[in-house]
Amino acid sequence: MLQEKLYEYLLHLGDNSMILGQRLGELCGHGPELETDIALTNISLDLFGQVRNYFQAAAQIKGGDATEDTIAMLRYEHEYKNVYLVEQPNDDFAHVIVRQFFFDVYHQLLLNELIKSKNETLVAIAKKSIKEVDYHVDFSSTWVKRLGDGTEVSHEKMQTAVNTLWRYSMELFNATEVEQWAAESGVGPDLDALKPFYISRVEEVLHEATLTLPEETVFQYGAKTGRHSENMGYILADFQYMQRAYPNMKW
Repeated sequence: MLQEKLYEYLLHLGDNSMILGQRLGELCGHGPELETDIALTNISLDLFGQVRNYFQAAAQIKGGDATEDTIAMLRYEHEYKNVYLVEQPNDDFAHVIVRQFFFDVYHQLLLNELIKSKNETLVAIAKKSIKEVDYHVDFSSTWVKRLGDGTEVSHEKMQTAVNTLWRYSMELFNATEVEQWAAESGVGPDLDALKPFYISRVEEVLHEATLTLPEETVFQYGAKTGRHSENMGYILADFQYMQRAYPNMKW
């Protein structure tokens, strides 16, 4: 039973990074400038590298024919445990940056707590990943400030993105039964305890960027338990194509 819960928890950790990595991969060759294009692609690669670590550990628990690839590619939509935030489309560069920023601040807090986990595998993954995520936070927060406190047009676009995406942020801290188990057993952090630190850090950067959080927000929950948005189906149609079209293919 404990191994089953650990397996589910690893999926929670991996799926957010995987789906966001896929979204960022869609931008390859479409960034606003070459340097930024390469940076976003490198962040995607960082995230997929972290996903591989989580899913390799998950495959060992599951056993049988399970591999990191089958876990990543061959689940049904309702079996993915990522939040709504990372599914959101690349509407424009402002949405890309705000989505990244909202996730990065959470991700940094999460990994700093996973370093204290009672699970040695998670400690090793967190220690390996934290330097990458520190860079991700620096990248996205710098762009938030640059665009928020930039031109009238860039400010307006950033504020629109903040207003649109903030509604998905609190799902990051809405713990499922497995995440509650992880917190109680010392495997993972208490997500609710991280929330005030998250809000404080987000508000600090937004203040520098002359941006504000919406005063009234109806937060969206449900993706963690498999009730995904329409966006997820389109993501998986691209993500799973090769594995579905050519079962058991090998590179």
